[in-house]
Amino acid sequence: MRKKQGGTTYYYRDYTDDFVESVHQNETLPEGYRWVRKSPFYRLASSALYGAALVFALIYDKLVLHIRIENRKALKEARKTGCFLYGNHTQPMGDVFGPALYCFPMRMSAIASVSNLGIPVIGKLLPMLGALFIPDSMGQMKKFMEAVQYYLEKKRCIVIYPEAHVWPWCTFIRPFPVTAFRFPVLYHAPAFCMTTTYQQRKHGTKPKIVVYIDGPFWSDQSKSKREQQMELHDKIAARMEARSQASTCEYVRYQKDPDL
Repeated sequence: MRKKQGGTTYYYRDYTDDFVESVHQNETLPEGYRWVRKSPFYRLASSALYGAALVFALIYDKLVLHIRIENRKALKEARKTGCFLYGNHTQPMGDVFGPALYCFPMRMSAIASVSNLGIPVIGKLLPMLGALFIPDSMGQMKKFMEAVQYYLEKKRCIVIYPEAHVWPWCTFIRPFPVTAFRFPVLYHAPAFCMTTTYQQRKHGTKPKIVVYIDGPFWSDQSKSKREQQMELHDKIAARMEARSQASTCEYVRYQKDPDL
């Protein structure tokens, strides 16, 4: 049984509800937006900023969120190929910086909503940290897909939050689309999952956090691409659901809106 540790209850209408919104929620990408920048100056600045982000992540995750990572060694073999890492989306800041530590020494990129560009200060820096914003138009999709392939070939860990919306401190796994798994199928790359769980602490009001890494997961290439996506979806959803049972408390409770 999960104990109620916090005092907040959020009511939702469906799983696409937003509980964390940026100032400019309707941000869009310019038509000529570039996901890959190869100039030496940009790459140097990006590397320096990423290094600073790693230091921040170490401090924030360990001292503020009290995160413990279980089975990070599962990602070791992926350093040779790059990979896709799927996770439940429950920490506005932790989910931005935390995976950089989980993936280390691989560098991380993350497929993200363009609304994140509207986050004050850090929003405009996210592309330099590895954010790959989902395009607004079909005309931009080709360049976006080329960027995903480019960074995978650079042996990066590409992070995907298939639940899409941040639900802070949520202890259950929300449904996510089969299409989120097209990338490992298309590029025949290993897929992993990270499941964030919450345990009661002896001291303090907020739970401690344990993140479980699992994988690799592969699909059967003899099947159709749609069937492979479904296979990965089912494997990863099942593993994340099983891991989520490790949560022992609810800092925030989510309930279906009783007026519906």
